[in-house]
Amino acid sequence: MSCALLIAEPEPSTGSFLERHLAEDGFDVLRTEDGDDALALAERARPDLVLVGSELDVVRRLREGEPGRSWNRDVPVIVLGPEEADAVDRVRAFDRGADDFLARPFMYDELLARIRAVLRRVTPPVGTVLEAGELVIDRSTRCATVGGQILPLSAKQFDLLAKLGSEPTRVWRHLWCYPFRLTGTEKRRRVETPPSRSSPDLRARTKIARICCLGLAGKPASVWKPSVA
Repeated sequence: MSCALLIAEPEPSTGSFLERHLAEDGFDVLRTEDGDDALALAERARPDLVLVGSELDVVRRLREGEPGRSWNRDVPVIVLGPEEADAVDRVRAFDRGADDFLARPFMYDELLARIRAVLRRVTPPVGTVLEAGELVIDRSTRCATVGGQILPLSAKQFDLLAKLGSEPTRVWRHLWCYPFRLTGTEKRRRVETPPSRSSPDLRARTKIARICCLGLAGKPASVWKPSVA
């Protein structure tokens, strides 16, 4: 998923340059040259990060909020300071709520690295253990259980299940699915001793197949019909 960046840069050439290159690097970019428009865009678009061109009043207003208006007051902000910026300018920017400060002239690659670093810091960590009803997914050990029964999953099957578990209430309309196939050893064992429908292994496979077909929210996620045969 791409991140949305808001550029509030009064200098047209700099703003256009940043808009073009950040879009090429996969960001959804909104740009304005006016501070009031920047606040309106922040309210409407809810960007993941704001680049502010030296206008510290915009940073202050973003942080403090305004009556009758609503935006994310914790949105990360990087200030692009003037060429003559010194330590006092940087302190002022941080005091008004900036998360980072980069004086001009700057290298685009450095700005891009700073943007990604700030976004990493504000991205909420993914839980190691995911739970949804009877389903427990441990990312650290790559082990999944349903009602205490360990699920025999391949690496891709586990990744798919962990993706579902990360958003248990979401109804997945487009989801990559594939059959849960038995290994060669399991096929030979099945020929020699066909498992009963009450066997723990078959019950576990049936349950995990239903989970991946329906989604953890319990609603259809794909047209794939699982088979445990």
